[in-house]
Amino acid sequence: MDNKTNQLNPLQKTVVGVQFLFVAFGATVLVPLLVGMDPSTALFTAGIGTLIFHLVTKGKVPVFLGSSFAFIAPIVKSTELYGLSGTMSGIVAVGGVYMAMSALIKWRGVGFIQKLFPPVVIGPVIMLIGLSLASSGVGMAKDNWPLALSALITAVVISMLGRGLLKLIPIFCGIVVGYLVGYFFYDVDLSAVTAAPWFAMPQFVTPSFSWEAILFMIPVAIAPVIEHVGDIYAVNAVAEKDFVKDPGLHRTMLGDGLACVCAGLIGGPPVTTYSEVTGAISLTKITDPTVIRIAAVSGIFFSVFGKISALLKSIPAPVLGGIMLLLFGTIAAVGINNMIQNRINMNNTRNLIIVSLILTFGIGGAAFQFGDFTLAGIGLSAVLGVVLNLILPKDKSTSETITVTKENE
Repeated sequence: MDNKTNQLNPLQKTVVGVQFLFVAFGATVLVPLLVGMDPSTALFTAGIGTLIFHLVTKGKVPVFLGSSFAFIAPIVKSTELYGLSGTMSGIVAVGGVYMAMSALIKWRGVGFIQKLFPPVVIGPVIMLIGLSLASSGVGMAKDNWPLALSALITAVVISMLGRGLLKLIPIFCGIVVGYLVGYFFYDVDLSAVTAAPWFAMPQFVTPSFSWEAILFMIPVAIAPVIEHVGDIYAVNAVAEKDFVKDPGLHRTMLGDGLACVCAGLIGGPPVTTYSEVTGAISLTKITDPTVIRIAAVSGIFFSVFGKISALLKSIPAPVLGGIMLLLFGTIAAVGINNMIQNRINMNNTRNLIIVSLILTFGIGGAAFQFGDFTLAGIGLSAVLGVVLNLILPKDKSTSETITVTKENE
């Protein structure tokens, strides 16, 4: 792998870096479009966040940070309750959770995370991230099902039959085809694109301190923290290096946390390690972190083009709805797969209770209110799962299940 990387000249590295940004582009801008943020700001924070990550990890880890899908539902709800600027303070706090985890990993090692957040908790929480948004996807798609299905079918076909880098960008392809169908067969208003300036700074949002938003967002960070650990191990396998040891998982977690803080301070969605780019690295066998930094700088460059931002905002809602149907269903399936791969025994009463209560509290919309503060949705379910895992007695069969999981890892 390294030999191929060393053969690239600066121009080739630039081309590959822009290509990697293209792989992450669709997912990175989709999140802000779904939560009412500026997509240009998301591109900017993805670029800046990636550079921060590389600075903290000594430029050793080939990772790109993009908008996190785990926070879509919480951001939407938090914005309704506390406003966008208040939500930004919650996103800053999410970065604080990452940094706290970094300190704990430095102190105790990785094992304590696996004990505190085992697959029986993380699996159903990930499922909730997708299932909680299913109605939103249907709601957006039902306004124009032919348009929504054009985007959905394209994404499915590319996922199933695509080859090479094309297979890595099904979301982007679905949006492009859906947009073209909307342009030629339905009304797509391009007046805002025409009126937009060629160059314009992203729409930055200054956070306003809100304890309610902070306490609302913090519990949601549990699943992405675990996802981060899994992604770093995936990058290890692709690059054939042990980044958990050098520069250390505590450094990668800290880099991710500081990037989230930066995003919250200027009005972008939380960022996370992107498996799409890891897949592109695996395909191209190019593991030089310099190429990822080129992708980050390219994201910052594109974020100042006003026409691009206006074009993204003109994407018809049914197109996004069609993509959401696949995307959020896939997230739910990832949660199920997480439990299967870790051999969670659902015949075990303890496991059954934990999974059942996480799902019913989350899907049912349970909410606990303490004065002006409300804990609900994914956050409530995540906290409930952690508490149940700590207080419910473990019988013999449960212990055997955890042992098997550790052996697999």
